[in-house]
Amino acid sequence: MTDKKEPVPVAPSTYYYAVGRRKTASCRIRFYVLANEETVQVDGKTYTRGQIIVNEQPIEKYFSGETAQKLYLEPFRTTNTIGRFVVTAKCEGGGQFGQLEAFIHAVSRALVKVEEEKNKPILRKRGFLTRDPRAKQRRKAGFAGKARKKKQSPKR
Repeated sequence: MTDKKEPVPVAPSTYYYAVGRRKTASCRIRFYVLANEETVQVDGKTYTRGQIIVNEQPIEKYFSGETAQKLYLEPFRTTNTIGRFVVTAKCEGGGQFGQLEAFIHAVSRALVKVEEEKNKPILRKRGFLTRDPRAKQRRKAGFAGKARKKKQSPKR
């Protein structure tokens, strides 16, 4: 008889869900709050406290570069919660920077759900909770291709 260890059923951890948007990019995140345990199992994969996963990749790989790292850690740095949560995110649409800003918006919204009275004024003051409404204008009929470009008028 062999001693095979059966997998221990892991109770689903509590998480907070939030959506962030920017231009045509949107990012849906889950914030897992770990009470006593140091790991959480999501979709068959085990993550430790402080890990941030975006589209099933570590965030350092998905949003590479020093500038991006400073930006996506800023909501955590502002609220002094670096390394407290496991964050999983699905980003889609837009470009790399639009997705990064959508991620920041979603993280800020989730931090407000975790501790509203403490985090909301800090994040609101830094402008992380405001959705940036700027987007590319649609093309207008009768114009010369672009949204605001006019056709050249003939001279003489």
